[in-house]
Amino acid sequence: MERRQVTGGDLVRYAIIFALLIFFLFPIYWMIATSFKAPGDILTRPPRWTFQPTLENYFYAFEQANFGLFIKNTLIVAVVSTAIVIVIGSLAAYSFARYDVGAGHLMFFILSTRMFPAIAVVIPYFVIFRDLGNTVIGQALSLGLDRLGALVVCYTMFNLPFGIWLMHSFFQDIPVELEDSARLDGYSRLQVLLRVVLPLVAPGLAVTAIFCLIFAWNEFLFAFMLTRAVARTITVGVASFWTQRGILWGPLSAAATVCVVPMLIFALLLQRYIVRGLTFGAVRG
Repeated sequence: MERRQVTGGDLVRYAIIFALLIFFLFPIYWMIATSFKAPGDILTRPPRWTFQPTLENYFYAFEQANFGLFIKNTLIVAVVSTAIVIVIGSLAAYSFARYDVGAGHLMFFILSTRMFPAIAVVIPYFVIFRDLGNTVIGQALSLGLDRLGALVVCYTMFNLPFGIWLMHSFFQDIPVELEDSARLDGYSRLQVLLRVVLPLVAPGLAVTAIFCLIFAWNEFLFAFMLTRAVARTITVGVASFWTQRGILWGPLSAAATVCVVPMLIFALLLQRYIVRGLTFGAVRG
């Protein structure tokens, strides 16, 4: 097979791509490098490109700043809220796709709850959870200020409209004839959903779960307003290194690395599922 000759246009294109990669990846490299620097190597001018790596900043973040608790809280809130969105959202999206519930008006109302900014409802949520935390039900369900249940409810409420709209298109791409055949075989409507439809829309469910998980992992506003110490998440934990005696750049970079790198690796590993889910049903025969 004849090899394609590299032209001048290709070289220019590759140079632009390489420059863009450096522009977008350099801040991540600098953050990771700073997390391994000693305090004396961080704010030097000119910057030190070679240095003796140290884990002092990570020890400070996990031992003195209790960053391990923040990671555990974030994992619990992100996983639980994502699971609730997938369960409730798949049922709602399937009903909208097959029964046209509300004739489109209800779908638009659900989407409208995602249109307004989060800052518009954070104060009402604060008052609700403050009062709810003083009740027996609120304490039993961990629905109060500085409780994980409050964050789970907030993240579920904001991710659910997005999940319903995203999964609605996936369910619409499944041929109705497959469900009719299953009904003729004696399956109930719920069995059709569980055994026929959901396995076919698994890529769509996966991409919905990925986006919801990333949102819950990176969310800051609700976590900042509704938590104090017990339910603090990693995004609020990173901001806590801005102290009265200055910014602790080393521990801050270590905490930010722990916050960013796991989701970065997670997205890179699952990017083929993201592409497959977003293009699901795009080409139809």
